[in-house]
Amino acid sequence: MGHSQVEKQKTHEKIVEIASRRLREKGLEGIGVADLMKEAGLTVGGFYKHFESRDQLVREAMQLAFGSWEAKVRAEGVDPADIPVSAYAATYLGGDHREGVGEGCPFAALTADLARSGDECRTLATDQLKTNVGRMTARIAGGDEGDAEARRKAIILSALMTGAVGLARVANDEAFAAEILKTAESFVNDFAGK
Repeated sequence: MGHSQVEKQKTHEKIVEIASRRLREKGLEGIGVADLMKEAGLTVGGFYKHFESRDQLVREAMQLAFGSWEAKVRAEGVDPADIPVSAYAATYLGGDHREGVGEGCPFAALTADLARSGDECRTLATDQLKTNVGRMTARIAGGDEGDAEARRKAIILSALMTGAVGLARVANDEAFAAEILKTAESFVNDFAGK
């Protein structure tokens, strides 16, 4: 790959990274191409050198968002599959995740937006949901994704944790927000038996 292609790829990745954060912070319709390109230090006209459409950018940004937690954990030298339910819940239901919308779980930030998005984005989200449930099932069942009871618990816990983070973000009473997260974490630990 030539120097200009490498630079173009780096610029493309920078735009996608910014979009991934901003979409989680402001919603799928919350940021325009002009604002995004300005934040990236580029002109609006340059957008179409990198993307065929806004939909392509959203797709790539969501793919990055869906893989961001796993990439972060792997960069720390940890296999995500080795994280027990209790440690996962403590991080997911922690105050840092509540406050870090732009770096956090796209489902906790964008559930309603994703439900109203187009088929392509919903398919990406559905595939990621299935992956997340499979991983949670394996955590609960000690590695066996085929355990039906563990899968049932995984779906319940995934929905509970996502909803708890969303509700804690809605609350403008810090003590109540913390109570929501701690209550959910306690339930996760009791329910998962971990």
